[in-house]
Amino acid sequence: MRKMLSIFIGVRFSRARKHSGLLSFVSSISMLGVLLGVMILIIALSVMNGSISFLRNEALKSVPHLTVTNETMSKEWQRLAKVFSENPSVKAVAPYAELEAVLTINGLTEFVQVRGIEPALEQAIAGQAGDRAAQALQALEESRNGVLLDTRLASRLGIRSGDELSIAALDRLLRRSKSAQQGFSVLGYVDFGAYGGGNIVLMKREEALALDVNAETLLRLSLDDAFSADNVKRDLLASSKMLELPSTEIETWREAQSSLFGALAMEKFLTGLMLLTIVAVGAVNIVSTLVMAVAEKGPDIAILRTMGASRGVIMRVFIVQGGVSGIMGTGLGAFLGVLIANNLAGISLALERAVGWATGDSNIVFVSHLQTQVVWSEVALVCLAALLISLIATLYPAYRASKIEPAEVLRYE
Repeated sequence: MRKMLSIFIGVRFSRARKHSGLLSFVSSISMLGVLLGVMILIIALSVMNGSISFLRNEALKSVPHLTVTNETMSKEWQRLAKVFSENPSVKAVAPYAELEAVLTINGLTEFVQVRGIEPALEQAIAGQAGDRAAQALQALEESRNGVLLDTRLASRLGIRSGDELSIAALDRLLRRSKSAQQGFSVLGYVDFGAYGGGNIVLMKREEALALDVNAETLLRLSLDDAFSADNVKRDLLASSKMLELPSTEIETWREAQSSLFGALAMEKFLTGLMLLTIVAVGAVNIVSTLVMAVAEKGPDIAILRTMGASRGVIMRVFIVQGGVSGIMGTGLGAFLGVLIANNLAGISLALERAVGWATGDSNIVFVSHLQTQVVWSEVALVCLAALLISLIATLYPAYRASKIEPAEVLRYE
């Protein structure tokens, strides 16, 4: 009953503003501070989630979900592939060989990374990249001495489909082998994403091994769910031990791109931490509001105390009063933040058109190309943090209110 009384009086105190316009203004500012902090934090995290998702998709164009290495992989890859493909989480398995090489065309030289693949097996992995990639791999399967180039590499060197070029393994070139260079025909281009290095050349694995017989052979695994890579890794390592291949090592896409995603995660954390200070500013205003409310409501507090209200009841009254600003600010901020985050591209496009119309310059571009991704667990965490900060801000003023002595206040009333 006393708890309900505290809530009732606290809500009434938060609505009573007729005696003090300044108190009402400060209370509105505190609620606005919490609202803006929560809204901006949700929008910023959504933009960063969208950016991280985009970068992850770009990285996975060139980095396999799982990469398997073994000292005897060149001989054992079929055996391993058969066992690994039986795992229900594994979508496709394909071998590939990697080596450093030098590409020469029309007097231009470029250091490249040659990736020798089995086109028939690679199509199962690259099928998610679209029909164009599947057609390019089909052409590679049917050709002899054909290559597929990274789109940025071809653009940089001005290479077109049908051009002839020569490739030499860097190791054999350094050893001055006379048969180092071999001629190839360009069949087309492949997009390896923003983090593919921009220097990848695809060819058949047997032709890559002809360039350098010491090229390392690895297995590339595609999973139904890229985020299950760690769990699948443990299962596959157990399977490789059953095959008496203890030297098998498996690297997940997270481990391969750990520096990139580690930096993005740290940036996201620091950005969220800095933007959380906006909520803290709103909480400071809640402290100011309650301190002023305690001074204004001194006689009311004294009357409540003389009527039997305990110090705990008085504390809860002002905690509820301050909590109203925190709850309203957090609720409205979360609603507006999610609404803006889900429609950020459209809002930006409208701003582009408005500014372009006002300035007469149609080339103004804001952030209409950005992707946003609202993660509801993060929205809940932001709201919880804002409510917690708002609650902590009410404790000191509420404690001060509970210490008011009725006799001292009512002496002059």
